[in-house]
Amino acid sequence: MLQNAKIAIIGGGVAGASTALYLGQLGLDVTLFEKEPSLVSGPPFCHLHAGGNLYREISDQQCITLLKQSIDFLKFYPFVVDYRPTVIALPTTDSGTPDALLPRLERLSKKYEALIQKDISNKVLGESSDYYKLYDREALELLKERSSVDRPTTSDEWMIPVAKNIDFDKIQFPLIMVQEYGLNLFRLASGATLALQSLEDITLHTQTMVTDIQKNRDSKTWDISYKSKNKEEHQESFDYLINASGFRTGKIDDMLNAPCKRMVEFKAAYVTKWEKNNHTLFPEIIFHGERGTPQGMGQFTPYPGGYFQLHGMTNNITLYKDGLVANTKLSCQPQLGKNFIDKIEKSWSQKETEERTNSAIKHLSRFVPAFSEAVVGSKPLFGAQQIPGDDPTLRVAEVSFPTERYARCEIVKVSSVIDMMDAIVKELVKLGYLDKTLQEKRDNKHLKDLTESDITEYAQHLCKERDYPTCLGHRSVAN
Repeated sequence: MLQNAKIAIIGGGVAGASTALYLGQLGLDVTLFEKEPSLVSGPPFCHLHAGGNLYREISDQQCITLLKQSIDFLKFYPFVVDYRPTVIALPTTDSGTPDALLPRLERLSKKYEALIQKDISNKVLGESSDYYKLYDREALELLKERSSVDRPTTSDEWMIPVAKNIDFDKIQFPLIMVQEYGLNLFRLASGATLALQSLEDITLHTQTMVTDIQKNRDSKTWDISYKSKNKEEHQESFDYLINASGFRTGKIDDMLNAPCKRMVEFKAAYVTKWEKNNHTLFPEIIFHGERGTPQGMGQFTPYPGGYFQLHGMTNNITLYKDGLVANTKLSCQPQLGKNFIDKIEKSWSQKETEERTNSAIKHLSRFVPAFSEAVVGSKPLFGAQQIPGDDPTLRVAEVSFPTERYARCEIVKVSSVIDMMDAIVKELVKLGYLDKTLQEKRDNKHLKDLTESDITEYAQHLCKERDYPTCLGHRSVAN
Protein backbone atom coordinates (compact mmCIF):
# COMPACT_ATOMS: atom_id res chain seq x y z
CA MET A 1 0.00 0.00 0.00
CA LEU A 2 1.24 3.50 -0.79
CA GLN A 3 1.90 5.44 2.38
CA ASN A 4 -0.39 8.39 3.10
CA ALA A 5 -2.77 7.55 0.23
CA LYS A 6 -5.91 9.48 1.13
CA ILE A 7 -9.36 8.72 -0.30
CA ALA A 8 -12.23 11.23 -0.27
CA ILE A 9 -15.82 10.00 -0.62
CA ILE A 10 -18.52 12.61 -1.17
CA GLY A 11 -21.95 11.34 -0.14
CA GLY A 12 -22.90 9.03 2.70
CA GLY A 13 -25.77 7.10 1.16
CA VAL A 14 -25.66 3.37 0.53
CA ALA A 15 -22.91 3.74 -2.08
CA GLY A 16 -20.71 6.13 -0.10
CA ALA A 17 -21.11 4.53 3.33
CA SER A 18 -20.57 1.01 1.96
CA THR A 19 -17.48 2.05 0.00
CA ALA A 20 -16.02 3.83 3.02
CA LEU A 21 -16.61 0.71 5.10
CA TYR A 22 -15.13 -1.60 2.47
CA LEU A 23 -12.00 0.51 1.93
CA GLY A 24 -11.57 1.27 5.61
CA GLN A 25 -11.54 -2.44 6.42
CA LEU A 26 -8.76 -2.83 3.84
CA GLY A 27 -6.68 -0.27 5.71
CA LEU A 28 -7.06 2.80 3.50
CA ASP A 29 -7.23 6.32 4.93
CA VAL A 30 -10.78 7.37 4.05
CA THR A 31 -12.67 10.61 4.68
CA LEU A 32 -16.44 10.55 4.12
CA PHE A 33 -18.37 13.81 3.56
CA GLU A 34 -22.14 13.81 4.11
CA LYS A 35 -24.40 16.88 4.15
CA GLU A 36 -27.13 15.25 6.31
CA PRO A 37 -26.87 14.60 10.08
CA SER A 38 -26.75 10.80 9.56
CA LEU A 39 -25.79 8.29 6.89
CA VAL A 40 -28.03 6.45 4.40
CA SER A 41 -30.89 8.92 4.44
CA GLY A 42 -31.61 9.06 0.71
CA PRO A 43 -34.22 7.35 -1.49
CA PRO A 44 -36.12 4.50 0.17
CA PHE A 45 -35.42 0.86 -0.60
CA CYS A 46 -37.24 -2.14 0.78
CA HIS A 47 -36.63 -5.04 -1.60
CA LEU A 48 -33.74 -7.38 -2.39
CA HIS A 49 -34.13 -7.72 -6.16
CA ALA A 50 -32.87 -11.31 -6.30
CA GLY A 51 -33.94 -11.75 -9.90
CA GLY A 52 -35.75 -8.51 -10.64
CA ASN A 53 -39.19 -10.08 -10.84
CA LEU A 54 -40.85 -6.76 -10.08
CA TYR A 55 -39.80 -5.50 -13.49
CA ARG A 56 -41.23 -7.27 -16.53
CA GLU A 57 -39.82 -4.58 -18.82
CA ILE A 58 -36.12 -5.20 -18.14
CA SER A 59 -33.97 -7.73 -19.98
CA ASP A 60 -33.24 -11.25 -18.79
CA GLN A 61 -29.58 -10.28 -18.48
CA GLN A 62 -30.42 -7.46 -16.07
CA CYS A 63 -32.45 -9.95 -14.01
CA ILE A 64 -29.58 -12.43 -13.90
CA THR A 65 -27.17 -9.66 -12.89
CA LEU A 66 -29.56 -8.54 -10.14
CA LEU A 67 -29.72 -12.13 -8.87
CA LYS A 68 -25.96 -12.41 -8.53
CA GLN A 69 -25.60 -8.92 -7.07
CA SER A 70 -28.36 -9.59 -4.54
CA ILE A 71 -26.63 -12.75 -3.33
CA ASP A 72 -23.38 -10.80 -2.83
CA PHE A 73 -25.24 -8.00 -1.06
CA LEU A 74 -27.01 -10.43 1.27
CA LYS A 75 -23.67 -12.03 2.19
CA PHE A 76 -22.13 -8.62 2.93
CA TYR A 77 -25.11 -7.16 4.85
CA PRO A 78 -27.03 -10.14 6.30
CA PHE A 79 -28.47 -8.10 9.20
CA VAL A 80 -30.27 -5.82 6.71
CA VAL A 81 -32.35 -8.60 5.16
CA ASP A 82 -35.89 -9.59 6.14
CA TYR A 83 -36.11 -13.27 5.30
CA ARG A 84 -39.60 -13.38 3.84
CA PRO A 85 -40.69 -14.19 0.28
CA THR A 86 -42.43 -12.06 -2.33
CA VAL A 87 -45.71 -12.92 -4.02
CA ILE A 88 -46.26 -11.82 -7.63
CA ALA A 89 -49.88 -11.36 -8.74
CA LEU A 90 -51.26 -10.21 -12.09
CA PRO A 91 -54.61 -8.40 -12.02
CA THR A 92 -57.37 -9.67 -14.31
CA THR A 93 -57.19 -6.29 -16.08
CA ASP A 94 -53.50 -6.73 -16.92
CA SER A 95 -52.51 -7.43 -20.51
CA GLY A 96 -49.90 -9.98 -19.42
CA THR A 97 -50.30 -13.50 -18.04
CA PRO A 98 -48.52 -15.40 -15.26
CA ASP A 99 -47.42 -18.02 -17.79
CA ALA A 100 -45.37 -15.37 -19.61
CA LEU A 101 -43.23 -14.96 -16.47
CA LEU A 102 -42.33 -18.63 -16.14
CA PRO A 103 -39.49 -18.90 -18.71
CA ARG A 104 -37.58 -16.12 -16.93
CA LEU A 105 -38.20 -17.68 -13.52
CA GLU A 106 -36.87 -20.98 -14.80
CA ARG A 107 -33.72 -19.29 -16.15
CA LEU A 108 -33.20 -17.61 -12.80
CA SER A 109 -33.63 -20.90 -10.93
CA LYS A 110 -30.98 -22.52 -13.13
CA LYS A 111 -28.65 -19.55 -12.71
CA TYR A 112 -29.08 -19.70 -8.93
CA GLU A 113 -28.27 -23.43 -8.98
CA ALA A 114 -25.14 -22.72 -11.07
CA LEU A 115 -24.02 -20.07 -8.57
CA ILE A 116 -24.46 -22.56 -5.73
CA GLN A 117 -22.46 -25.17 -7.61
CA LYS A 118 -19.70 -22.61 -8.09
CA ASP A 119 -19.66 -21.56 -4.42
CA ILE A 120 -21.82 -23.13 -1.72
CA SER A 121 -21.79 -19.85 0.23
CA ASN A 122 -24.08 -18.46 -2.50
CA LYS A 123 -26.90 -20.62 -1.14
CA VAL A 124 -28.60 -17.75 0.67
CA LEU A 125 -32.06 -17.82 -0.96
CA GLY A 126 -32.98 -21.34 0.12
CA GLU A 127 -32.88 -24.33 -2.20
CA SER A 128 -32.66 -23.51 -5.89
CA SER A 129 -35.60 -25.85 -6.49
CA ASP A 130 -37.65 -23.59 -4.17
CA TYR A 131 -36.68 -20.31 -5.83
CA TYR A 132 -40.26 -19.98 -6.99
CA LYS A 133 -43.54 -21.80 -6.42
CA LEU A 134 -46.92 -21.54 -8.17
CA TYR A 135 -50.30 -21.38 -6.42
CA ASP A 136 -53.53 -22.00 -8.33
CA ARG A 137 -56.96 -20.96 -7.06
CA GLU A 138 -57.75 -24.37 -5.60
CA ALA A 139 -54.57 -24.35 -3.51
CA LEU A 140 -55.33 -20.86 -2.22
CA GLU A 141 -58.92 -21.80 -1.35
CA LEU A 142 -57.52 -24.58 0.84
CA LEU A 143 -54.95 -22.29 2.47
CA LYS A 144 -57.66 -19.74 3.17
CA GLU A 145 -59.23 -22.20 5.62
CA ARG A 146 -56.04 -22.66 7.61
CA SER A 147 -55.04 -20.56 10.59
CA SER A 148 -52.17 -18.13 10.22
CA VAL A 149 -49.01 -19.09 12.07
CA ASP A 150 -46.90 -16.79 14.24
CA ARG A 151 -43.58 -17.75 12.61
CA PRO A 152 -44.03 -18.98 9.03
CA THR A 153 -41.33 -21.40 7.92
CA THR A 154 -42.78 -22.84 4.70
CA SER A 155 -44.08 -21.30 1.50
CA ASP A 156 -47.60 -22.49 2.31
CA GLU A 157 -47.51 -20.89 5.75
CA TRP A 158 -46.37 -17.58 4.25
CA MET A 159 -49.18 -17.75 1.70
CA ILE A 160 -51.97 -18.19 4.28
CA PRO A 161 -52.50 -14.45 5.03
CA VAL A 162 -52.44 -13.74 1.29
CA ALA A 163 -55.14 -16.34 0.70
CA LYS A 164 -57.24 -14.90 3.54
CA ASN A 165 -57.06 -11.29 2.38
CA ILE A 166 -56.71 -11.14 -1.40
CA ASP A 167 -59.73 -10.83 -3.73
CA PHE A 168 -59.54 -13.96 -5.90
CA ASP A 169 -61.83 -12.44 -8.52
CA LYS A 170 -59.44 -9.55 -9.19
CA ILE A 171 -56.32 -11.59 -9.98
CA GLN A 172 -55.11 -14.14 -12.49
CA PHE A 173 -53.88 -17.57 -11.48
CA PRO A 174 -51.46 -18.93 -10.62
CA LEU A 175 -49.90 -16.59 -8.08
CA ILE A 176 -46.12 -16.87 -7.92
CA MET A 177 -44.09 -16.94 -4.73
CA VAL A 178 -40.42 -16.11 -5.26
CA GLN A 179 -37.44 -15.90 -2.90
CA GLU A 180 -36.87 -12.16 -3.23
CA TYR A 181 -36.49 -10.94 0.34
CA GLY A 182 -37.00 -7.60 2.05
CA LEU A 183 -34.36 -4.98 2.87
CA ASN A 184 -34.41 -2.56 5.81
CA LEU A 185 -33.04 0.94 5.17
CA PHE A 186 -32.81 1.89 8.84
CA ARG A 187 -30.91 -1.26 9.77
CA LEU A 188 -28.41 -0.68 6.96
CA ALA A 189 -27.91 2.92 8.12
CA SER A 190 -27.46 1.68 11.67
CA GLY A 191 -25.01 -1.14 10.98
CA ALA A 192 -22.91 0.82 8.48
CA THR A 193 -22.62 3.78 10.85
CA LEU A 194 -21.68 1.66 13.86
CA ALA A 195 -19.08 -0.25 11.86
CA LEU A 196 -17.57 2.94 10.40
CA GLN A 197 -17.31 4.49 13.85
CA SER A 198 -15.23 1.50 14.96
CA LEU A 199 -12.64 1.93 12.19
CA GLU A 200 -9.57 4.00 13.07
CA ASP A 201 -8.76 4.95 9.47
CA ILE A 202 -12.20 6.45 8.76
CA THR A 203 -12.97 10.14 9.24
CA LEU A 204 -16.69 10.99 9.18
CA HIS A 205 -17.79 14.54 8.38
CA THR A 206 -21.58 14.73 8.68
CA GLN A 207 -23.55 17.97 8.24
CA THR A 208 -20.72 19.00 5.93
CA MET A 209 -21.02 20.57 2.49
CA VAL A 210 -18.33 20.23 -0.18
CA THR A 211 -18.12 23.67 -1.80
CA ASP A 212 -15.33 23.30 -4.35
CA ILE A 213 -12.92 20.78 -5.87
CA GLN A 214 -9.77 21.62 -7.77
CA LYS A 215 -7.29 19.25 -9.40
CA ASN A 216 -3.75 20.07 -8.29
CA ARG A 217 -1.78 19.10 -11.37
CA ASP A 218 1.61 19.56 -9.69
CA SER A 219 0.99 17.16 -6.83
CA LYS A 220 -1.65 15.04 -8.63
CA THR A 221 -4.11 15.52 -5.79
CA TRP A 222 -7.68 16.76 -5.40
CA ASP A 223 -7.99 19.91 -3.29
CA ILE A 224 -11.39 19.77 -1.63
CA SER A 225 -12.94 22.80 0.06
CA TYR A 226 -15.76 22.12 2.49
CA LYS A 227 -17.87 23.85 5.11
CA SER A 228 -18.47 22.01 8.39
CA LYS A 229 -21.61 22.04 10.52
CA ASN A 230 -20.24 24.96 12.57
CA LYS A 231 -19.88 26.91 9.28
CA GLU A 232 -16.09 26.83 9.40
CA GLU A 233 -14.37 26.51 6.03
CA HIS A 234 -11.62 23.95 5.45
CA GLN A 235 -9.49 22.58 2.64
CA GLU A 236 -7.78 19.20 2.36
CA SER A 237 -5.91 17.35 -0.35
CA PHE A 238 -6.71 13.78 -1.37
CA ASP A 239 -5.12 11.26 -3.73
CA TYR A 240 -8.38 9.77 -5.01
CA LEU A 241 -11.96 11.07 -5.24
CA ILE A 242 -15.14 9.01 -5.13
CA ASN A 243 -18.39 10.75 -6.05
CA ALA A 244 -21.25 9.00 -4.24
CA SER A 245 -23.56 12.01 -4.15
CA GLY A 246 -26.64 10.21 -5.44
CA PHE A 247 -29.03 12.50 -7.27
CA ARG A 248 -26.60 15.40 -6.68
CA THR A 249 -23.77 13.56 -8.50
CA GLY A 250 -23.92 16.07 -11.35
CA LYS A 251 -22.92 18.92 -9.06
CA ILE A 252 -19.57 17.26 -8.43
CA ASP A 253 -19.19 16.47 -12.15
CA ASP A 254 -19.73 20.15 -12.89
CA MET A 255 -16.91 21.10 -10.50
CA LEU A 256 -14.60 18.72 -12.36
CA ASN A 257 -15.86 19.38 -15.90
CA ALA A 258 -16.39 15.63 -16.18
CA PRO A 259 -18.35 14.15 -19.10
CA CYS A 260 -21.83 13.01 -18.13
CA LYS A 261 -25.24 11.77 -19.20
CA ARG A 262 -27.86 11.04 -16.60
CA MET A 263 -31.41 11.38 -15.36
CA VAL A 264 -32.86 11.95 -11.91
CA GLU A 265 -36.25 10.69 -10.77
CA PHE A 266 -38.15 11.72 -7.65
CA LYS A 267 -40.17 8.92 -6.04
CA ALA A 268 -42.06 8.37 -2.81
CA ALA A 269 -43.35 5.39 -0.82
CA TYR A 270 -46.06 5.67 1.79
CA VAL A 271 -46.11 4.42 5.37
CA THR A 272 -49.47 3.07 6.54
CA LYS A 273 -50.80 1.38 9.67
CA TRP A 274 -53.23 -1.55 9.44
CA GLU A 275 -54.22 -2.17 13.04
CA LYS A 276 -56.19 -5.34 12.29
CA ASN A 277 -53.02 -7.16 11.19
CA ASN A 278 -50.42 -5.75 13.56
CA HIS A 279 -49.32 -9.27 14.58
CA THR A 280 -49.64 -11.10 11.23
CA LEU A 281 -46.50 -11.79 9.22
CA PHE A 282 -47.16 -11.16 5.53
CA PRO A 283 -44.92 -11.76 2.55
CA GLU A 284 -44.40 -8.80 0.28
CA ILE A 285 -47.07 -8.71 -2.46
CA ILE A 286 -46.53 -7.21 -5.90
CA PHE A 287 -49.48 -6.51 -8.20
CA HIS A 288 -48.13 -6.00 -11.69
CA GLY A 289 -49.36 -3.12 -13.81
CA GLU A 290 -48.31 -0.67 -16.49
CA ARG A 291 -46.07 2.06 -15.11
CA GLY A 292 -47.48 5.59 -15.22
CA THR A 293 -51.08 4.51 -15.78
CA PRO A 294 -53.88 4.33 -13.18
CA GLN A 295 -53.23 0.56 -13.18
CA GLY A 296 -49.53 0.94 -12.31
CA MET A 297 -47.75 -1.71 -10.24
CA GLY A 298 -48.74 -1.87 -6.58
CA GLN A 299 -46.19 -2.90 -3.95
CA PHE A 300 -47.35 -4.01 -0.50
CA THR A 301 -44.35 -4.23 1.86
CA PRO A 302 -44.84 -5.41 5.46
CA TYR A 303 -43.03 -4.18 8.56
CA PRO A 304 -43.51 -5.15 12.22
CA GLY A 305 -46.37 -3.69 14.24
CA GLY A 306 -48.92 -3.59 11.43
CA TYR A 307 -47.01 -1.05 9.33
CA PHE A 308 -46.98 -1.40 5.54
CA GLN A 309 -44.95 0.56 3.02
CA LEU A 310 -46.80 1.13 -0.24
CA HIS A 311 -45.72 1.91 -3.77
CA GLY A 312 -48.17 2.64 -6.56
CA MET A 313 -46.46 3.28 -9.89
CA THR A 314 -48.95 5.95 -10.93
CA ASN A 315 -48.54 9.71 -11.22
CA ASN A 316 -50.80 10.22 -8.21
CA ILE A 317 -48.85 7.98 -5.85
CA THR A 318 -45.17 7.03 -6.21
CA LEU A 319 -44.46 8.78 -9.50
CA TYR A 320 -44.83 12.47 -10.25
CA LYS A 321 -45.52 14.44 -13.36
CA ASP A 322 -42.22 16.19 -14.17
CA GLY A 323 -40.49 13.98 -11.58
CA LEU A 324 -38.10 12.52 -14.18
CA VAL A 325 -35.55 14.99 -15.55
CA ALA A 326 -32.32 14.75 -17.55
CA ASN A 327 -29.12 16.78 -17.54
CA THR A 328 -28.46 19.38 -20.21
CA LYS A 329 -25.44 20.47 -22.24
CA LEU A 330 -24.97 23.31 -19.74
CA SER A 331 -24.84 21.16 -16.59
CA CYS A 332 -24.38 17.56 -15.49
CA GLN A 333 -26.96 18.13 -12.75
CA PRO A 334 -30.58 17.41 -13.80
CA GLN A 335 -32.79 20.13 -12.38
CA LEU A 336 -35.72 18.87 -10.32
CA GLY A 337 -38.54 21.34 -9.72
CA LYS A 338 -38.54 23.46 -6.56
CA ASN A 339 -41.46 21.46 -5.12
CA PHE A 340 -39.33 18.29 -5.16
CA ILE A 341 -36.27 20.00 -3.66
CA ASP A 342 -38.47 21.46 -0.92
CA LYS A 343 -39.68 17.97 -0.02
CA ILE A 344 -36.13 16.64 0.11
CA GLU A 345 -34.58 19.52 2.03
CA LYS A 346 -37.51 20.80 4.10
CA SER A 347 -40.72 18.85 4.59
CA TRP A 348 -43.94 17.49 3.13
CA SER A 349 -47.25 19.22 3.63
CA GLN A 350 -49.73 17.31 5.75
CA LYS A 351 -52.30 17.65 2.97
CA GLU A 352 -50.12 16.01 0.32
CA THR A 353 -49.04 13.29 2.76
CA GLU A 354 -52.66 12.38 3.47
CA GLU A 355 -53.82 12.63 -0.15
CA ARG A 356 -51.08 10.47 -1.63
CA THR A 357 -51.05 7.95 1.22
CA ASN A 358 -54.81 7.50 0.98
CA SER A 359 -54.48 7.13 -2.80
CA ALA A 360 -51.91 4.38 -2.18
CA ILE A 361 -54.25 2.64 0.29
CA LYS A 362 -57.06 2.79 -2.26
CA HIS A 363 -54.74 1.47 -4.98
CA LEU A 364 -53.79 -1.63 -2.95
CA SER A 365 -57.23 -2.24 -1.43
CA ARG A 366 -58.53 -2.99 -4.93
CA PHE A 367 -56.90 -6.39 -4.40
CA VAL A 368 -56.83 -6.53 -0.59
CA PRO A 369 -60.28 -5.17 0.31
CA ALA A 370 -59.85 -5.16 4.10
CA PHE A 371 -56.77 -2.95 3.69
CA SER A 372 -59.13 -0.04 3.08
CA GLU A 373 -59.20 0.21 6.90
CA ALA A 374 -55.51 1.28 6.92
CA VAL A 375 -54.55 4.82 7.87
CA VAL A 376 -51.57 7.13 7.41
CA GLY A 377 -48.68 5.79 9.48
CA SER A 378 -46.18 8.64 9.13
CA LYS A 379 -44.72 11.00 6.57
CA PRO A 380 -43.65 9.27 3.33
CA LEU A 381 -40.30 7.69 2.61
CA PHE A 382 -38.93 9.58 -0.36
CA GLY A 383 -35.97 10.74 -2.36
CA ALA A 384 -34.50 11.29 -5.81
CA GLN A 385 -32.71 8.51 -7.63
CA GLN A 386 -30.04 8.97 -10.29
CA ILE A 387 -30.18 6.86 -13.45
CA PRO A 388 -27.04 6.93 -15.60
CA GLY A 389 -27.56 7.29 -19.33
CA ASP A 390 -30.94 7.90 -20.95
CA ASP A 391 -32.89 4.69 -20.31
CA PRO A 392 -35.41 5.18 -17.47
CA THR A 393 -36.00 1.40 -17.25
CA LEU A 394 -32.34 0.73 -16.36
CA ARG A 395 -32.04 -1.21 -13.10
CA VAL A 396 -28.40 -2.40 -13.18
CA ALA A 397 -25.54 0.10 -12.97
CA GLU A 398 -22.43 0.30 -10.81
CA VAL A 399 -19.65 2.84 -11.37
CA SER A 400 -17.77 4.77 -14.06
CA PHE A 401 -14.31 6.35 -14.16
CA PRO A 402 -14.69 9.48 -16.32
CA THR A 403 -11.31 10.99 -15.47
CA GLU A 404 -8.05 10.05 -13.74
CA ARG A 405 -8.25 9.21 -10.03
CA TYR A 406 -12.01 9.77 -10.00
CA ALA A 407 -14.78 7.20 -9.51
CA ARG A 408 -18.44 8.08 -10.05
CA CYS A 409 -20.87 5.77 -8.25
CA GLU A 410 -23.99 5.12 -10.31
CA ILE A 411 -26.01 2.42 -8.57
CA VAL A 412 -29.73 2.31 -9.27
CA LYS A 413 -30.49 -0.63 -6.97
CA VAL A 414 -28.69 -1.05 -3.65
CA SER A 415 -27.78 -4.66 -4.47
CA SER A 416 -25.37 -3.34 -7.14
CA VAL A 417 -23.16 -1.80 -4.47
CA ILE A 418 -20.85 -4.82 -4.09
CA ASP A 419 -19.93 -4.91 -7.80
CA MET A 420 -19.43 -1.14 -7.58
CA MET A 421 -17.01 -1.50 -4.67
CA ASP A 422 -15.09 -4.32 -6.35
CA ALA A 423 -14.60 -2.16 -9.46
CA ILE A 424 -13.28 0.73 -7.36
CA VAL A 425 -10.87 -1.58 -5.52
CA LYS A 426 -9.48 -2.79 -8.87
CA GLU A 427 -8.81 0.82 -9.85
CA LEU A 428 -7.03 1.46 -6.54
CA VAL A 429 -4.89 -1.63 -7.08
CA LYS A 430 -3.91 -0.37 -10.55
CA LEU A 431 -2.82 2.93 -8.99
CA GLY A 432 -0.77 1.15 -6.35
CA TYR A 433 -2.93 2.28 -3.44
CA LEU A 434 -3.74 -1.32 -2.54
CA ASP A 435 -1.81 -4.56 -2.73
CA LYS A 436 -3.17 -6.88 -5.41
CA THR A 437 -3.65 -9.67 -2.84
CA LEU A 438 -6.43 -7.56 -1.27
CA GLN A 439 -8.37 -7.23 -4.52
CA GLU A 440 -10.79 -10.06 -3.80
CA LYS A 441 -10.78 -9.73 -0.01
CA ARG A 442 -13.98 -8.70 1.75
CA ASP A 443 -13.11 -8.59 5.42
CA ASN A 444 -16.43 -7.93 7.16
CA LYS A 445 -15.08 -8.24 10.70
CA HIS A 446 -16.40 -4.84 11.78
CA LEU A 447 -19.87 -5.77 10.54
CA LYS A 448 -19.75 -9.25 12.04
CA ASP A 449 -18.75 -7.82 15.42
CA LEU A 450 -22.01 -5.85 15.65
CA THR A 451 -24.70 -7.25 17.92
CA GLU A 452 -28.35 -7.53 16.99
CA SER A 453 -29.35 -5.39 19.97
CA ASP A 454 -26.92 -2.60 19.01
CA ILE A 455 -28.12 -2.56 15.41
CA THR A 456 -31.78 -2.47 16.43
CA GLU A 457 -31.26 0.16 19.11
CA TYR A 458 -29.49 2.57 16.78
CA ALA A 459 -31.94 1.83 13.94
CA GLN A 460 -34.78 2.85 16.29
CA HIS A 461 -32.86 5.99 17.17
CA LEU A 462 -32.61 6.86 13.47
CA CYS A 463 -36.34 6.27 13.01
CA LYS A 464 -37.12 8.71 15.83
CA GLU A 465 -34.58 11.23 14.56
CA ARG A 466 -36.19 11.15 11.09
CA ASP A 467 -39.79 11.14 12.41
CA TYR A 468 -40.73 7.59 11.45
CA PRO A 469 -42.28 4.84 13.61
CA THR A 470 -39.61 2.90 15.52
CA CYS A 471 -41.14 -0.35 14.24
CA LEU A 472 -39.52 0.39 10.87
CA GLY A 473 -36.13 -0.19 12.49
CA HIS A 474 -37.00 -3.72 13.57
CA ARG A 475 -36.32 -6.80 11.52
CA SER A 476 -39.70 -8.28 10.70
CA VAL A 477 -38.32 -11.80 10.32
CA ALA A 478 -34.97 -13.08 11.62
CA ASN A 479 -33.31 -15.87 9.68
